[in-house]
Amino acid sequence: MSLSRSASLSLWLRACLRGDVAPDDFASAVRDTDPQHLVVGWPERPDPLPLLELPGLVRRTGPRAIALALPVPGDLLGLAGPAPLNADAVEAGEAFVIVGSTRTVGLVPEVDARTVLWRASPAVAPAVLDPGEAARHLRQALLEATAELVRLEVASWQPDIPDLLLNLSQRPDLPLPPGLDPRAVETVERAVLCLEVVELARGDDGGAVTAYDAAARSRCLTDLDVAARRALVAFCSDSLGAS
Repeated sequence: MSLSRSASLSLWLRACLRGDVAPDDFASAVRDTDPQHLVVGWPERPDPLPLLELPGLVRRTGPRAIALALPVPGDLLGLAGPAPLNADAVEAGEAFVIVGSTRTVGLVPEVDARTVLWRASPAVAPAVLDPGEAARHLRQALLEATAELVRLEVASWQPDIPDLLLNLSQRPDLPLPPGLDPRAVETVERAVLCLEVVELARGDDGGAVTAYDAAARSRCLTDLDVAARRALVAFCSDSLGAS
């Protein structure tokens, strides 16, 4: 079970800005098993910067909010522009936006050899999602998807999916920062589970023996994917207040 790099960055940066973790702990957690993370293209800072410096850079923007984006083609979830940032984020499948009083900056991760480059560019503040609504929508989508996948006899063609759905309590904990509300932890873990189910199901069409079944499964997985991404964006974004 794993978070996207941008989701991890969002959660750990928030914890760092609030004083729950030190900058070096923030950088280590986001880096995880990657050898190195660098921030490139930060306004007025032409040289690549170690991830350790990002909290200080963000503080100097007068941060008002931080926001996760998990866009896919046709659904720019968590983004409001401009077009170059949108295009880069869709290609990467993720991005992170810092809304400040002096500037708003988007960061998109790019893997270059053994280094993750967080490419900074101008951004527009995105719309805020309601976490409570997103959590309820995800729970409902998961119930409906589970029923539909049972109807389509998912176990006969992808036995790993029932195992995922039935053994959530036995899964290893996500590497989340201290201070998260238990509801946030539960929803983030459920959303990551749902994205794993979607990925598994889309990787094998063995159960879709008819065009009707194929269409039904596609709708089911699309709904679950949208609900999971919305929940992650809602719970991995935060209004910080002026600072």
